This record gives sequence, structure tokens and C-alpha cells, in this order.
Amino acid sequence: MYALLRPALFQLSPETAHHATLTGLNASYSLGLSGLIAPRIPSDARTVMGITFPNPVGLAAGLDKNGDCINGLAALGFGSIEIGTITPLAQAGNPQPRLFRLPAASAIINRMGFNNDGVDALIANVQAANFKGVLGINIGKNAATPIENAADDYLICLRKVYAHASYITVNISSPNTKNLRQLQNDAALDKLLATLKDEQEKLADAHGKYVPIALKIAPDMEADQIAQIARLLMLHRIDGVIATNTTLSRDAVANLQYGNEAGGLSGAPVREKSTAVIRALAAELQNALPIIGVGGILNGADARDKIAAGASLVQIYSGLIYRGPALISECCAALRASR
Repeated sequence: MYALLRPALFQLSPETAHHATLTGLNASYSLGLSGLIAPRIPSDARTVMGITFPNPVGLAAGLDKNGDCINGLAALGFGSIEIGTITPLAQAGNPQPRLFRLPAASAIINRMGFNNDGVDALIANVQAANFKGVLGINIGKNAATPIENAADDYLICLRKVYAHASYITVNISSPNTKNLRQLQNDAALDKLLATLKDEQEKLADAHGKYVPIALKIAPDMEADQIAQIARLLMLHRIDGVIATNTTLSRDAVANLQYGNEAGGLSGAPVREKSTAVIRALAAELQNALPIIGVGGILNGADARDKIAAGASLVQIYSGLIYRGPALISECCAALRASR
């Protein structure tokens, strides 16, 4: 069905198509028609971060920023849904146009800028959904918050979403919020992780449950920075790491229409960079904590490559735009066959 719908969706602007797709998924779920969109996926449970994922293919953050479409997306067969990035206060994000398709490269460039309705609106949507599966909530900082005060925003979000999340992702790697990636630097990351870990322990006591924290990192790092991040993840006993976010590199798309637009590049061109970061992280971490691999997964073989490099789970987003829900079942089948 998606093969028939995609040409029409690609006639719309990317952001309009995005909203139309989410609206359609919600409608399909409400009418009980989700089974026509995606086949039932056999169980292939994996336990990661102490959580049992019914299959190893999850939805990456960014597609459903506000948790507007949790039920509709879950019906596609994902083993987990990650919503966000959410910030303490609602913000409009960057001016439009801010989302660009590059079909010749199976790629997307976005400079959305954490546009979202704020953490309280997301929580209301989570409570309204009847989803009982694995739900990740991705948290960030407001654009207006100075980078030196970023921890305050992460703490606000962490406290508010803690009771509603299966796990919480700390996004310090979007290229679309000014100076955000500075938080990946040694001293800043050391301080942030210590602060978040301390708060996690307090919240675990207060709520009577332990909610894992994962850190989402960028693909644009040298080996020494990857090693340093790995050291800090282990030092602060962070529960997982998501590798990777979008890239600033334009080597693969510079000659294409929209190839030099500002923002983060995702899809096929980030595949090898992401996999290389996973491989380097795995070598440094030595199974001390799990890696969730994301970036450029367009088919089942790409998902297998992420697992072979050292990931325990994978997530998809841009591939879903180009391939549709069939990509979920294809990746699940490939990973099931490779166990």
C-alpha cells in the first residue's frame, strides 16, 4: 500500500506529508485498519537495559515529537516507540522550510530545531494513549536556555517524564540547537551525566521503579572523543547509548538539490558513519552497556550490519519515509534469521 501512497505524499512538502501521514496512521488505528498497512511481526524478544523488547526494531525519535501518534505507530509492529525530542516549554523550532528530501540519495536534511508542544503536552498524550509496549521519551533543552544552564532543562524533563517512560534518552547531539553538541565535550558531559545519574537515583527511590537513561550521540566524532564518551558512560553507569544522530557532513549529497541546506543529514549517507561509531563504541565499552544503532537503515542487511558492529537493537526513521512499514518487518526478519 505504501508503494501506492508514496508518490502522492512526495508531491506534498515534506512537513505537510509528515503531518498527513501521522493523521492517517491515527485514523487507521481508530478504524481498526492498521493490519492493512503492516503485517503482524513474530515475536523476537531481546532484553536490553533491563527491558524486554518484543522485537529489536524500534522507531527513532523525531517522527512523533509530541506523542500524538503512539497507538498508530505502534500498530506498525515496532518493538519500541521513541517519542520527542521534548523540551520543558513549547517552542516553534526553526523557520520553514526546514525539512528536505533528497530522493536520489535516500536521504533527508532537517533543521527542525526541537519544535514541540512542551513536556506537559507530551505527557497528556502518553496518558491518553493505550500503548502498553516499550516507550522511550527523548528529552532536550529549549533553544532560549543558555548552554551553561542546559542541565536545568534536562532535569525538568527527566522529572516530569520519569513515571511515563520505559527509558529516557538524553539528546545532546542534534545539530539544530545552537551549541548543543558542546555538551558532548569532556568536562561538560562529565558534569551533565553526574547530575542526571544523581537525579535518576532519587527518582527511582521516589517512584519505586528504575527507568534507564540512554545518551544519544552524534556521528561526527574522532576516535579519541568516542573513547572519552565511552569512558564517561561507564564512569557514571549510564544504561545505554544511541548511536547516532544526524550528520553535518555533505560529502555524499553536495551536488544534489537541497544537498547544501543547513541541518542534519540522515538516511543512506549516514549509514557508514553511524556503523563506524557503533563499532568504535563497542570496542571501548566491551559490553559494559548496550548500544542502540540508528542511521541509514534502508533494508534488512543494514540492520544486520548495525548488530554485527556491536548494537543490541536498532531504530529507523528516514528509511521508513522511503520504504514504508515493510521496512520494519524486513529488518525484523533479517535480525531474527541472523540470531
